[in-house]
Amino acid sequence: MSETKKQKAHLQFTLNGELTEVAFAPHKTLLEVLREDLALTGTKHGCELGECGACTVLVDGRAILSCLMLGLDVEDRKVQTIEGMGTSTALHPLQDTFADLGAAQCGYCTPGFLLAAKELLDKNLRPSREEIQEALSGNLCRCTGYIKIYEAVEFAAARLRGEVVEMPREVVYGLE
Repeated sequence: MSETKKQKAHLQFTLNGELTEVAFAPHKTLLEVLREDLALTGTKHGCELGECGACTVLVDGRAILSCLMLGLDVEDRKVQTIEGMGTSTALHPLQDTFADLGAAQCGYCTPGFLLAAKELLDKNLRPSREEIQEALSGNLCRCTGYIKIYEAVEFAAARLRGEVVEMPREVVYGLE
């Protein structure tokens, strides 16, 4: 191969439940592979230093910062992005409660929060407020307070447990 041609890494992994093959420059982060090579733009560029959580995805069920992981490191692994969180007919309960409670304003940080919260609820359907805070501590939001985000996770956990959950009166009637 001539030096003018760039070498490409070729790998296969499961992305949002489907076997995926991709070729990309081997120096790319998982964030760059997802956005640039696979056109999945729900995973956000934030600080690209691992400090904001906007690029959070699940790798083998664990929340990771995709800006800090090389794309090469997901070979034969399972990756879930925000695009794979719901189904074709329904949002995930976390997505529903974030929307119902107005837990996002600009929405830029929301995919990272949702996936970090999903990891928590996949392991623990009865998290305390402190456990929720800890699970989401790597995710930053510049628009809104964190209380609605924590409440949305609590409501989603209740829904996932099969409990009937009524939204607070001020949310239902737009009194906030």
